[in-house]
Amino acid sequence: MRVSLGFIILLVLVRIIGNKQLGQLNVFTYISGIVIGSMLGDIILHSDIDFWRSVLGIVLWVGLAIFVEFMALKSIKFRELFDGQPVILIKKGKIIYSALKKERLNVDDLTMMLRTNNAFSVADVDYAILEPNGDLSVLKKQASAKCLPTMVISEGRVITKNLKELGLTKSWLDDALNDLNIKSKEGILYAEIQKDGKLHVQHK
Repeated sequence: MRVSLGFIILLVLVRIIGNKQLGQLNVFTYISGIVIGSMLGDIILHSDIDFWRSVLGIVLWVGLAIFVEFMALKSIKFRELFDGQPVILIKKGKIIYSALKKERLNVDDLTMMLRTNNAFSVADVDYAILEPNGDLSVLKKQASAKCLPTMVISEGRVITKNLKELGLTKSWLDDALNDLNIKSKEGILYAEIQKDGKLHVQHK
């Protein structure tokens, strides 16, 4: 009975939590899944544990996890705190050593991650970015590329740090938006500088 109920509860909770794949999970979500599995395992295997009290604990845990995910959807600052931010490890073929130290990586770790992306020489890499889920995104050098495709507006908010990284200013962005007859940033869902240097905009 405990096994059957535990299976049903797990199935329901997985459907409620959502369909994120393992590679898309951040550290908190990954550990949260382990905690839920451990709690369910305990109440299935140990008959001396109060079943329904334990189920209530699992439901409360899932509720808190969903609340955190909801806050991450509503607030960009909370999302950055919760999910983390991508970190540039290689820029224009040069390793950024300070970024490696901050992420507690060594050069051997970096070169191994590059090889898994079919990049066998640091000099051939234009940008290498460590994503919040731990994956390394690699853009190899291309003769036609003016810059790294970079998001500069997210849900109406200008990402000043990314503009600076590209050597651009808010005034340049305003002029580019005016050229597209866009007067307000609040209605923009996503905007990025493409590799040819042009601005791509998608409205909400």
